[in-house]
Amino acid sequence: MIGKILRVEDVDQDTVAQMYKLFLQQFEEISLQDFTRDLRQKNWLLLLSLDDGVLAGFSSIHVYQATVAGRSMLVAFSGDTVVDASTWRDSALSYYWMGAIDYLRRKHQADRIYWFLLVSGYRTYRFLPVYSQSFYPRFDQQTPADVQRVMDTLALQRYGEHYDAAAGVVRLEVPAILREPFRGIPVHRLKDPHIAFFAERNPGHLSGDELVCFAEISEDKLTRLGRRMWLRGRKLFSDAP
Repeated sequence: MIGKILRVEDVDQDTVAQMYKLFLQQFEEISLQDFTRDLRQKNWLLLLSLDDGVLAGFSSIHVYQATVAGRSMLVAFSGDTVVDASTWRDSALSYYWMGAIDYLRRKHQADRIYWFLLVSGYRTYRFLPVYSQSFYPRFDQQTPADVQRVMDTLALQRYGEHYDAAAGVVRLEVPAILREPFRGIPVHRLKDPHIAFFAERNPGHLSGDELVCFAEISEDKLTRLGRRMWLRGRKLFSDAP
């Protein structure tokens, strides 16, 4: 696949329509208006296309400076991320996304960037331990108080009363609910302690409840595989506009 990053304001309506069509392949229907409104709340977009130019995936990103308890940090908030199921064996999303995040970090002249995301599916949550050494919440460590403060602050700033701090989840007015057969967790996958933890911490995921997650994205905080994806992605976006 071929990836490119562009500003959301530069996305044409035909591309938005293709994205919406791809979104509906995996999620229950929401209106194009709601889909577009959510997209316009982000400022960057990663597009993945097949060699023939057909859209095969996308991930919207909102990059911004946040201040928590007097500490300034560069945050990358993940919006809708969808990749055609027929391409799931291809790791293009991983290295292109890493490359895009590294490009945005360099663009903002930051040493590191922090990944703030909402997770309603176990597949997305499983990306965290695969690529990051420093992510929360997790089954094998208590979330440090300072990290929890960051997560609570960012979630409250963006979602207000829709954020249940005690549960650590966001319940949206218009949730993105996975279609069958993407919805739910196969019983055998619960043998994975990370997935079992996700199921326990977000029991309402079938209804679209979103678990608030946070990770530090920098080369020294990635797993070995994460660093490979990071370096591969950096080469792809070395001359990004």
